[in-house]
Amino acid sequence: MGGKISVIIPIYNSIDCLERCVRSVCAQTYGDLDILLIDDGSTDGTDRLCDRLAAQDHRIRAYHKKNGGASSARNLGIRLAEGEYLGFVDSDDYIEPDMYGRMLEAAAENGAPIVQISRDEVDEAGARLPDVCVPPDGIRFCASADFLRELLLHQGDCSFCTKLVKRELFAGHTFPEGLLNEDFRLLVELLQETEGILILPQQCYHVVCRQESTTRKRTEDSFSRVFVDIVNNADEVQTLVDTKYPQLHVCAVRFNLYQRLDYLLHVPISQMKGGFYHNVVRYLRSHVRHTVTNPYLSGRNKAYLLLFTIAPKTVRKIHARKMAWQNGGKHKDAGRR
Repeated sequence: MGGKISVIIPIYNSIDCLERCVRSVCAQTYGDLDILLIDDGSTDGTDRLCDRLAAQDHRIRAYHKKNGGASSARNLGIRLAEGEYLGFVDSDDYIEPDMYGRMLEAAAENGAPIVQISRDEVDEAGARLPDVCVPPDGIRFCASADFLRELLLHQGDCSFCTKLVKRELFAGHTFPEGLLNEDFRLLVELLQETEGILILPQQCYHVVCRQESTTRKRTEDSFSRVFVDIVNNADEVQTLVDTKYPQLHVCAVRFNLYQRLDYLLHVPISQMKGGFYHNVVRYLRSHVRHTVTNPYLSGRNKAYLLLFTIAPKTVRKIHARKMAWQNGGKHKDAGRR
C-alpha cells in the first residue's frame, strides 16, 4: 500500500472549527499526506490561523485567494495537489485517525479508483443525529449504474468528502463554480469514467451540523440558488439517463419530480413567476401519469405533486401557513419573502 494523498480543505470564515478539522487530518495513521488549506477570502482571522497551522506541520500548505465559493477553492486545490489520490474535508467536519489508511488499503486491494467511507451526522456538541446515509453491512462494490440509481432515489451519498479518488479521474473535470449541489453534478460525470465505487461500512467521516455553517450556508440567497440548481441538475441527469441508462428512466423521472417538488415547497410566493418557475410547473403537468404510477414516490409526494399541478400558488400559501404554525409563528412571513 502506498501513494501520496492530497487532502483539500476549502475554508471560509472557519475560525471556531478549523483547528479541530485540520488536527484530525494531521492525526491520520497513514502519514504520506499533502494537506492543502485553501482560504477562500476569509475575513475573521481564519487566514492567519491557516498560516499558523501550516507552520506547525510540514505536510500542510496554505493558500489564500479572493472569495469565489467552495467549488472555486476545491478546483484550486486540485490544480495544486501533488498526491496520487485526492480527498476532501469540509472545515466544519472532522475525521477518524484511520480513515484514509482504510480507504487507501481498500483502493489498493481492489483496484478501485473511487472508494467511499461511510459517514455520520453530529451536532455541535458531538451528539449523534439520525443517519442521512445508512452504511452497508460490509464492504460493497457498487457499479456506476447502480450507484446512479441510488442517487436518483436519494439513497446514495454524493458528497466528495466521503470519497478517495484517483487524481487522474479529474482530468477534464472540475467542480462547477457559482453553483450549489455541485458534488452531485461532478460525481455523475466521474461515474462515467469508472466501473463503480467501493463502499466501506465504517463511519469515519463526521459531518457537523451547525446552525451557521460557513461551508454549507455560503450566501444569504442560498435558498434561491440551491433550489434552482437541484432542478437544473435533475434535468441534466435525466438527459444522461435517457441517453446512456434507459433502464433508469423511471428513477430519473422520479428524481426530477421530487426535485421540482422540493423547489415548489420552498420557493417564496413572490418568485412564483418567470420562465424557470413555469418550466417547473410545466414539467409536473406533462408528467401527471408518471406521478400517479411512479413506484418510487410516496403517497404524500404524489398528493403534493398533483396539488401543485392544479393550483401551485394556492398550495404554496397553505404550506407556508402550515410551516409557520408548526414553528410557533417564528416564520409567519415565510410565504411572502
